[in-house]
Amino acid sequence: MDCAARTHSVVSTATITSALFSKGSPNSRVFIIKCSSKLDGAPSALVERPWKVADARLVLEDGSIWRAKSFGARGTQVGEVVFNTSLTGYQEIITDPSYAGQFVLMTNPHIGNTGINLDDEESMQCFLAGLVIRSLSISTSNWRCTEALGDYLAKRNIMGIYDVDTRAITRRLREDGSLIGVLSTENSKSDEELLEMSCTWDIVGVDLISGVSCKSPYKWVDRTPSDWEFNDNRRSKENFNVVAYDFGIKHNILRRLASYGCKITVVPSTWPASETLKMKPDGVLFSNGPGDPSAVPYAVEAVKELIGKIPVFGICMGHQLLGQALGGKTFKMKFGHHGGNHPVRNLRNGCVEISAQNHNYAVDPESLPEGVEVTHVNLNDGSCAGLASSKMKLISLQYHPEASPGPHDSDPIFGDFIQLMKQEKVKA
Repeated sequence: MDCAARTHSVVSTATITSALFSKGSPNSRVFIIKCSSKLDGAPSALVERPWKVADARLVLEDGSIWRAKSFGARGTQVGEVVFNTSLTGYQEIITDPSYAGQFVLMTNPHIGNTGINLDDEESMQCFLAGLVIRSLSISTSNWRCTEALGDYLAKRNIMGIYDVDTRAITRRLREDGSLIGVLSTENSKSDEELLEMSCTWDIVGVDLISGVSCKSPYKWVDRTPSDWEFNDNRRSKENFNVVAYDFGIKHNILRRLASYGCKITVVPSTWPASETLKMKPDGVLFSNGPGDPSAVPYAVEAVKELIGKIPVFGICMGHQLLGQALGGKTFKMKFGHHGGNHPVRNLRNGCVEISAQNHNYAVDPESLPEGVEVTHVNLNDGSCAGLASSKMKLISLQYHPEASPGPHDSDPIFGDFIQLMKQEKVKA
């Protein structure tokens, strides 16, 4: 019977039983075939498709419209679209405060296969605008998994889309630079309305740090768990009091500092430098954070007041703020650096480190004053990736030495910060 041909009968089930061998034969086999068909004009609600259909749009400011399927939260959201080339670590990425105001597009096609676990979070909440992926895993397989990715994002009101051509969007971003986009599951909004939203919103010059920083000081004591410690032989036997400015700080930065023997007090981004000096720390950390360093002059002023007085260490946004505080300039990159596989040359020892990076701005090395050393260079584009000044008692990296899940090539920079504080103690 040709079941596909039966298109004009009432919805029914036909059962056909066929014996291929005689009933008495021990090899007899029975096949049961069930066919269903729908009468023309019957309500379509009676038939449900076994697959999800496209129910979301990503509209970019260049006018391109990308149909996709939604997961996580629903609604309409605007943000800057950037691509991340990491092969793993999507949970650390979506909980990195530095992605505030951005849609993160993962170039690795298969996302969600390890689910979610609370141990891998880099902050207490998600700050990114949305997640764009090629393929959403239909199952999870990890012994630490406690929740599926889609459920996790829905609870945190974060939108996600999948079954979209992420390779084509990535090529567009590489050619044209980062683009503003609008993600929507609302059919009531036209393509033209969404395009208008993308063309009138901007991320440049916006203070994103104030929205991700803590509101009051707190102590941090947790170290990298022993099961995950990879550099235990470098731990200092001395204790150092460190004040960490929270511009969007990641938990693993704090864990690595604690693992190296630091007692940490985390303070808000607006914490006055005078109050920091009253605390008499051995050193100060300026953390990573989202957005444009030129949009937070209050943070630059705090950095200016502290450099040269006590040892300081800047990471990512902290590195850019140090550059500006020293009299240098920062600029917005074409599409930034986002991923866990960026090669960087350490100019002091000639070694190449594979690094994790997440930034859209960089320090212009030509604008820096004499006496400030460029210590690291990104080998993909030659941009400044590290600074140092013995006179000003500072070191900084444009990328993430604490990277979790990795790589860990740059972890020794925490030891360099310890040595900087030790040297200052000896002088005192």
